[in-house]
Amino acid sequence: MKSLKWRAQRYQVNKQVLGILKKEHPWVFRSQVSSAIEVFKSGQLLKLVDSENNVLGYGIYDPEGLIAIRVLKLGSTPLSPDWFSKRIEKALSLRKELRHYSSAFRALHGENDGFPGIVLDVYADTGVLQTYSTSVDSLGRYLASCLAKELDLKNLIWKFPTKRQSAFSKTGTRVLRGYLPNQVKFREGKMHFTVQIGEGQKSGAFLDLRSLRKWLSSQPLHGKRVLNLFSYTGTLGLAAEVAGAKEIWNVDISRGALETAKKFHTLKKEKHRFLVADIFDWLKELPEKEKFDLIIVDPPQMTSQVAQVTNALRAYRQLYSQSLKHLSPRGKIIAACCTSRISRSKFKETVCPILVPPLRLEKSLAPEDDHPVSFAEGDYLKVFVFSA
Repeated sequence: MKSLKWRAQRYQVNKQVLGILKKEHPWVFRSQVSSAIEVFKSGQLLKLVDSENNVLGYGIYDPEGLIAIRVLKLGSTPLSPDWFSKRIEKALSLRKELRHYSSAFRALHGENDGFPGIVLDVYADTGVLQTYSTSVDSLGRYLASCLAKELDLKNLIWKFPTKRQSAFSKTGTRVLRGYLPNQVKFREGKMHFTVQIGEGQKSGAFLDLRSLRKWLSSQPLHGKRVLNLFSYTGTLGLAAEVAGAKEIWNVDISRGALETAKKFHTLKKEKHRFLVADIFDWLKELPEKEKFDLIIVDPPQMTSQVAQVTNALRAYRQLYSQSLKHLSPRGKIIAACCTSRISRSKFKETVCPILVPPLRLEKSLAPEDDHPVSFAEGDYLKVFVFSA
């Protein structure tokens, strides 16, 4: 693959790594490899072989962080431009129907599409690349270039995750093609949103919450009151308004996010209230007489390390016990969790004792086609609907 200037270096795996490869897990952790791997440079393509020199697969070496090898493919067939093209084609084919519904979608979903550490989101004619390690930067740029050509994107932006931004630029973005648009509008069913790509979290919007927006917009919310906690730029609030809600309270700690919500994501501004607050404190002080027919609780990640899980679970219990006090007799609560550090079963075990009874778990929203789940840690987003 000339454009990546890759030449695979042989690395003999131990029994522990061999077991991981047999399970087809995309990550080999640093604690599982020998010190011999340290001779390689960041981003080095490794040909993974066993003790008899049989080629088991290929991976990318990362000298930093918990993950030492990100597995790209299994089997002895070498990597090639054709192999990458077919994998991109497979990813896009999964999104074929979705692209009729929305002009914004995730074209590459990291490990879940077989491209570890690499995400590419598309908003109309603009693509946004995110790479979560320097070891995959070159591959990310190569794949983004391929997709920009395949999808005829006018603009291609490289936006670094928050933890990497300070190492590259004040804005955390680079323009790889075209220019950085101030605003990009996109359609999602009958809803229209605006994203400011150079600002805010993720690639600019939470595309993974599309299933929740879709569900909300189809609910019978005529005349209902909605409390949208951790509302960010108000896309869920707009979905509730489309469903007929008469009053939506959008609460978030970010004044900038709420200004964006007010400017772009309302049909009738008089139906919305925008409240800047620390939600944990705000809920405690909210008069109990304030009741809502639907309460959306979609907090940020809260945990990126195992050591933080206990505190995050405690925070979830606090949020849902406080929220339940403000639910109307026949209301619903949306419970969301967006970290892979907390499993689906653990999140359910934490929330259900708080909400059930008086509520019942009505359903769990499935991930959208552009957010496939191919391994346990890839199941990071959980959205439960609890009903009276």
